[in-house]
Formats: sequence, C-alpha cells, structure tokens
Amino acid sequence: MKKVLFASALSAAIALPMTATAADYKVDTTHAFVNFKVSHLGYSFIQGRFNTFDGKFSYDEKNVAASSVTINVDTTSLDSNHAERDKHLKGDNYIDAGKFSTAKFVSTGVAEKADGGLTITGNMTFHGMTKPVVVDAKVIGQGDDPWGNYRTGLEGTMRLELADFGMNVKGASTYADLDIVLEGIRQ
Repeated sequence: MKKVLFASALSAAIALPMTATAADYKVDTTHAFVNFKVSHLGYSFIQGRFNTFDGKFSYDEKNVAASSVTINVDTTSLDSNHAERDKHLKGDNYIDAGKFSTAKFVSTGVAEKADGGLTITGNMTFHGMTKPVVVDAKVIGQGDDPWGNYRTGLEGTMRLELADFGMNVKGASTYADLDIVLEGIRQ
C-alpha cells in the first residue's frame, strides 16, 4: 500500500509543473508607443515617436525573473512632427536609418524592485551597435478586455548615451530618453 501511495504521489509530482511559467503576450501596436526625447542645443527638447514597431513579452507576477521583453523598432518610421527635421534626424549625421533601419531591445533579466516596479536589463542594438542598457519599468495593469482577451500593460523608460552607439553628439544632445508603453494580448 505504501508503495502504491508513493508511486501515485511521485507520478502526480512529475505531471505537475515544478515552476510557474510566464504568460506570453504579443504587443498590440495600436495601443503601444515608442517615444523619444532629445535635447535641442540645451535650450529645449525635440520629442517624437517611432510609428512602426512590434514586440512580445512574457510576464509572470509570481515569478518575475521568468519574464522577458523583445521590441523591434523601424528607425525609418521616426516622426517628430516636422518632415525636414525627420529627414535630418534619419540622415547619416544621426540615426542613419537608410543603413541601420532596425533598432532592437532584447531583455536579459527582469527583477522586481522594492517599490513594486521592475528593473529590466537587456541588450539594445541601435545604429549598428549592441550595448547593455537598463529599463526602469512598471506594470500599468492587467485584466480581461471586452473582446474575450487578457491584456497586460507595461511602461518603461531608458536613457541611451548616444556616443555609446557611435552616434554624432553635438552640444547638450548627448543622450536620448525613450519612453515605451506596451499593451500586450496574452497568447
């Protein structure tokens, strides 16, 4: 009898997952944003966005370390609400979008902070170079939507030191701040 109980318990333990797995989400780009802000001569800021991007993420609130994020950005879609400036920023003096048409972030780790926020470490490929970066992030919310899907929203900010990516740095324009809002649909 003991052998049967032990065998049954062992079988049940093997059949059950040992750790929770993160839920996979596809980014709903109609409810997501990749925005940037760059100093303009130290007097003000140029703000804009990238209109074309995609991504996916995994998130498990019970095992945050199992989470991950990947974002692909089409740098030719830069939009600062001024066509001539966009042409200038996408040109070979800055982003060189003709040569480096894709920027990509791939997380290497996700950790929960004491305040409930997230620290996402990863590799950013931009302007043909890959460098480690840190994203300060948080979960905006989670839940069922009216169409029968489950959604999770994330928001994160990161600073890119432009010289680290071989970018042309002039005056106070030494960095770009990115603000990323992702709303994902659980797959």
